[in-house]
Amino acid sequence: MRFEGIYQYNFPTLIRFGAGAVKELPGYLKKNELVRPLLVTDPTVAGLTFFKNIVEDLRQQQIAVEIFSGLHKNPVKSDVYLGTELYDETRRDSVIGIGGGAAMDVARAIVLRIHHREDLFKYDDLIGGDVYVTNEVPHFITIPTTAGTGSEVGRSAIIADDNSHQKKILFSPKLLAKIVFADPLLTMDLPAFITAATGMDALTHNMEAFIAKMEHPMCEGIALEGMRLIGQSLEKAVNRPDLNARSEMLLASLMGAVAFQKGLGVVHSLAHPLSSLLDTHHGLANAVNLPYGMAFNRSGFEEKFERMARALQLNPGQDLIGFLRDLNGMIGIPERLQDIGVKAEHIETLANLAFADFAHPNNPKPVSRKDFKELYLQAL
Repeated sequence: MRFEGIYQYNFPTLIRFGAGAVKELPGYLKKNELVRPLLVTDPTVAGLTFFKNIVEDLRQQQIAVEIFSGLHKNPVKSDVYLGTELYDETRRDSVIGIGGGAAMDVARAIVLRIHHREDLFKYDDLIGGDVYVTNEVPHFITIPTTAGTGSEVGRSAIIADDNSHQKKILFSPKLLAKIVFADPLLTMDLPAFITAATGMDALTHNMEAFIAKMEHPMCEGIALEGMRLIGQSLEKAVNRPDLNARSEMLLASLMGAVAFQKGLGVVHSLAHPLSSLLDTHHGLANAVNLPYGMAFNRSGFEEKFERMARALQLNPGQDLIGFLRDLNGMIGIPERLQDIGVKAEHIETLANLAFADFAHPNNPKPVSRKDFKELYLQAL
C-alpha cells in the first residue's frame, strides 16, 4: 500500500490518516467552536518536541490549552479523578487524548466522568455499568503516537483499582472519539523498544480477535489484514524504520482495535496482571505471553491457525508459534517472564488476577486458574 497525502475513513469514527494530519487539529477545533481543550497525555510524550509543537500551533490560533500528564504507565482510578478536577477547575470545553493506550484510557475515562459523578467503577461494563452511561459527554478527540493499542478508535477505557490492582473496563458507544487524527509522522521518533512492544500489542489484538469465540465475520477479515500488514512491516519499523513501515503499523493498530470488539482471550488475561501488579508495559507483557497463549489455544483450532499463518505470509509447514518466538527475538523482546521482572513468588497472585480478568471468557477454549498458573510457570 502506498501512503501519499491524507486519507479519510469512517469506521464508525471519522479518521484523518496520513503524514501531517495533526496539522488539521487547530482548524477543526475552531470550526467546532472549541477553544479550551484539555490535552491528556503521559509524562514522556509531554516532554517530546512534536507534542510541544502541537501545543504551540494551538496557542498561536488563540486556543487556550491545559495539559494533564500526571498519569501512571498503567492507569489507575486516581489518575482519572485528578484529570477531572483539572478539567473542572480550568473550565475546559473538550478533551484531546494524545499518546498511547495509557493516555487514551485516562482521557476517555475523564470524558465519562465529567457528567457521570458516581464512583467510577459503577460504570464497569462487566457488572452491567454501561446502562448508567446516560448523559452526554464532552467533545472528544484522539491523536495516537504509538502503533499498538488502537485505543484511539475504541469505545472503552481500562482502568485499574489503586489498591486491588484489578482492571475494570468502562464502556459505552458515547465514548467514541468524534475524530481521530492518525499521523504516522508522530511515531517516527519512537524508540525501538516501544515500537517493538506496541507492535506486538497490535499483533496480539488481531490474533486474539480472530480466534475469539464470538461470531463476527467482518472483524475476522479486518484482523487477517491487520496481521498481514504487521507481518510485513513490524521488523522493519523497529530496525530500519521508514514512513511506509510506520504507516502500515499505525493502520494495522487501528484494525486490531476495530477487530477486538469481537473479543480478546487468554494472552490479554495473562498480560493485564503483569501491568497492574508489576507495572509492566502492556505491549511487552502481551509480547512475551503471546507464543505461550497461542500454543495453549492451537489444539482444536488448527484451521484458524492455518489462516493466520497464511495472513502472516509464513512458508508452507512453517510453525506459527515458532514464528512468534523468532519475531520477538528479531525485535528485541525477551523470551521469558523472568527477564521482565517476574519472580516465582508472584505466580500465585498473578494467577488469581488473571482468572478474575475480563478478557479470557471470549477465549476460544475455557481457561481455568490452574491453566493460568501453568502458563505463567511455562513462560517464567
